[in-house]
Amino acid sequence: MGSFSTPLSGLNAAQGQLQSVSNNLANLNTDGYKDQSLTFSDVFSQTGATNGSGDPLQTGSGVVVSSTDADFTEGSLNPTGTASNMALSGNGFFVTQGAGNTIEYTRAGDFSTNKLGQIITPNGELLLGYPAVNGVVNNATTLQPLQVGTGLIAPAVASTTINISANLNASSSPGDTASSTLPVYDALGAAHTLSVTYTMTAPNTWTYAVTIPSADLTPASTTPNTTIASGTLNFVSGVLVSTEPTGGTATVPPSAGIALNIPPTGLNFADGAPALPITWNLVTNGVPTITQTATASATSATSTNGFASGSLQSYAVQSDGTIEGTFTSGQTLALGQVAVASFANVQGLAAIGNNNYQPTAASGAAVVGVAGTGGRGTIVGGSVEQSNVNIATEFAKLIVAQQAYSANAKTITTFNQVSQTTIAMLQ
Repeated sequence: MGSFSTPLSGLNAAQGQLQSVSNNLANLNTDGYKDQSLTFSDVFSQTGATNGSGDPLQTGSGVVVSSTDADFTEGSLNPTGTASNMALSGNGFFVTQGAGNTIEYTRAGDFSTNKLGQIITPNGELLLGYPAVNGVVNNATTLQPLQVGTGLIAPAVASTTINISANLNASSSPGDTASSTLPVYDALGAAHTLSVTYTMTAPNTWTYAVTIPSADLTPASTTPNTTIASGTLNFVSGVLVSTEPTGGTATVPPSAGIALNIPPTGLNFADGAPALPITWNLVTNGVPTITQTATASATSATSTNGFASGSLQSYAVQSDGTIEGTFTSGQTLALGQVAVASFANVQGLAAIGNNNYQPTAASGAAVVGVAGTGGRGTIVGGSVEQSNVNIATEFAKLIVAQQAYSANAKTITTFNQVSQTTIAMLQ
């Protein structure tokens, strides 16, 4: 009767293989799922007999499942266009925090957001990463839930520099004017419009006057605009070669720019913001931005490094996991950075369902860091990693497992017939 144990072990092994294949096929469309396969080993009885050559005589006793291995090769990346979705291209796992603050790991990046604006898995676990303060990510702190809610506000940034690209018509007559306007922002985020008026006084010489609306200042003025700076621009062959502030005695090279103190001495901003010391840059990459040629006077571009405060408008995940938010003020600031974990032995991870894994002694502890470093893969925003199950391969394994099950079942039937025959001989 002991002979029945051998084909029975084969039935159990084939049944395990069928279970593994059916599980793989069931998860054919599960994001981040990794194909699993069984590894078998034979079982030998221990005997002390030998043949004439001294070789041991061993009789096989069946088969057992020695391991269940997961194929952690990367699945196909499917673009979804959803900002909260992410896919890992290469090694690594996303770090999540479940109920009871349990830390788990997953490859499935079909994330969404909850009512608090936190990035979560379909089962409600929080995606963890490094926080950012005023657009600066701190990789030295503990992991925290990542937040991308529309309630986020970008703080105001006071202007410190302005840039104007303009041409002044060399064919102008003395007294002809041109102008440029641009906004600057105080520390409270309020915008103030600066106007620059250029007046030709002689060939190759223009004066400039920078003004601000008097309504923006206190004490109140009876004039609509208040001058905050003035001086002279000097050109040679159409190239700005020097500037000289009104009342100044020294000619300043254009590369030094023009200092603008807003508001002028004795005045204050009406909104109570502190004064703005601003530099008007006249040279970019060694080339003056104010030219004088025989074409119409015109301003081609203006810019400042200041911003008003603004609310979050959209966000996108970069390859290193940085979540860059775009605000209504035009600012682009980092909202945080997605953390990525790696393990010494991924086969040692324990699958706990819901596309999640937990480390074991065999896998080693998680080593958490930034995507693209330490052998970790990069992150593809707006995409998810699909299951890496190959349906053709699974069907082939299904046929083999089915045949193995049938063959072992036939063996049991044969052993049963032999046993019945033996019993009949004794009657």
